[in-house]
Order: sequence, then C-alpha cells, then structure tokens
Amino acid sequence: MLNIKKITQSAALGLFIAGAVGASPAFANLSHHAHTLNGRDIVAYNGDAAPGSIVIHVNERRLYYVVGDGSAISYPVAVPKSGKEWSGVTSISSKQENPDWSPPADVRADHPELPEVIPGGAPNNPMGTRAMLLEKGEVAIHGTTNKMRASIGSAASYGCIRMLNEDVADLYNRVGVGATVVVEP
Repeated sequence: MLNIKKITQSAALGLFIAGAVGASPAFANLSHHAHTLNGRDIVAYNGDAAPGSIVIHVNERRLYYVVGDGSAISYPVAVPKSGKEWSGVTSISSKQENPDWSPPADVRADHPELPEVIPGGAPNNPMGTRAMLLEKGEVAIHGTTNKMRASIGSAASYGCIRMLNEDVADLYNRVGVGATVVVEP
C-alpha cells in the first residue's frame, strides 16, 4: 500500500535546519530536494515503487515521481474521464519533445473536425511541449495547450495523463525510458 504525506512548508524548513546541523542523513537529503525544486511539492513516500518510478493516484489527480530518499515529487494532473479510466503497471516506451499528435479513433469519432495530424509546437496540439509514451497503447503522460490548462485537476482525457507544460518538462528531465509507471484508482 502506498503512503504519501505532504510535507508542509514549516516541516520542510525544519528538515532543512535538521540537515544543516547534521541531525539525520535522510533529513539532509529531503531538505536538499525541498530547497532545489522551485516550489514543487515534496511528499514523504514509503511505498514499494523504486526510485525513478512514477505513481499516479487517479482519485487524487496527482502524479508522484519517486525520488528514492523516502520522498517523492508531487504534480497535479488531469486523468482519464469516465469510461476511459484504466489502472495497472506499465512503463515509459519513449520520450518526445514537441511531439506531433494524430488523434486516435475514439477522439476522432467525437471530434471529426480535427486534422489527421497536429504538428508539434502548434498552439492547438494537446500533447504540449513534452510526451512520455507508455507501453499501454495510445496513452502518454504529456503537456497541454494553454486553453486546456484549466483541465488539470479534473477527469478530462481520453486515457492520457495530462500535465502543465512546466511540470511535464520537469518530469521529462527526471524520468528515463523504461521507467515503471503505476496507475492506481
């Protein structure tokens, strides 16, 4: 069972002080991450996922990148809408910057007006600036358009995990091809 607990700002300050005076190596590592993440939430993590793994909690609308020192980086996400949900274990099969997007059949059925391909970097490309494709078919962890930013924190996608472009760029730089992705309800 996964146990994730948000570290508050005052707790992070305490961890920073403890690390600075040499109280505990675990606290020192945690304070180092809290100090270098530019405002991203650091949460305590004692689950089974290995460092470098991604754990997505659909009901929380959160993606966690497991750092490996008893902590994880937490990002808000949009998750699949009703009828498109899925859970299980998969992995990252490839990574792409400014990916082209070809609407899958189910998206095309709902939006026949879409072109066959939306080029990478186009303002209407729903993949945003980065995509990490998953072994699970036509599903990815990806960025978003400016128009779709408001969907973060909701159930809105056709199966993908949607992130803010600034967050997906950060995650993209941390995660490798082959990394495990665990999706939990």
